[in-house]
Amino acid sequence: MGQKILVVEDNELNLKLFCDLLRAHGYAAEPVRDGRDALDRARAFAPDLVVMDIQMPHVSGLELIEQMKADDGLRRTPIMAVTAYAAKGDEERIRDAGAEGYVSKPISVIRFVEAVAGLLKAAAERPPLEPGDQAAADAVAAAQGSSAIEAEVKAKASAAEARAVEAAEGAEAIAAEVVEAAEAANAERPPEQDAETLHAGESRHPDFDAEAGEGLDLGPSKGRDDRGPNGETP
Repeated sequence: MGQKILVVEDNELNLKLFCDLLRAHGYAAEPVRDGRDALDRARAFAPDLVVMDIQMPHVSGLELIEQMKADDGLRRTPIMAVTAYAAKGDEERIRDAGAEGYVSKPISVIRFVEAVAGLLKAAAERPPLEPGDQAAADAVAAAQGSSAIEAEVKAKASAAEARAVEAAEGAEAIAAEVVEAAEAANAERPPEQDAETLHAGESRHPDFDAEAGEGLDLGPSKGRDDRGPNGETP
């Protein structure tokens, strides 16, 4: 098997073209169409070179280059960027992100193959890292990781604080609505009659004076016995 090359390209036709061209020149090409899978595929494939498209949906090639250069196992893997746009400053931005090579579309087959071979040769001729250099590189990576973790923790804390404030404001709004509803219900309710007055009214005749112990004379009552002491009827 030849040297391994990971090809990250969202255009299916270009992806097939690059892989077929590389395989025709004896390389082992691994295609990746979705940039979101590129980092995991690179770690698993351990390529000798990465061919990276810059304009992709979901995640840009520049972001992926930076992520790979921040990865302990991938930082020394050369990356050749491929872009359809060659505006002023593009190459500088791509190289600043960490790419070692750059070609623009439309691709010249000869130029493409020569660029791949040149990057692989340069990578093979690089001296290995000295123990001290490796330790320094690991320290830098650790520091970058700590900064990233700290930033992530702060972001999560800020988000949690915002959610807590939102929840508190929501609770206050609900409490205010409950109080308002209760006040409205009390305002619409008819005044309650005093219990003592109610009961007293139920047990008294309107013409009866409780304190005097007698009422108005309403005339003979039906069925009343009005006979005198000797039984005579008046």
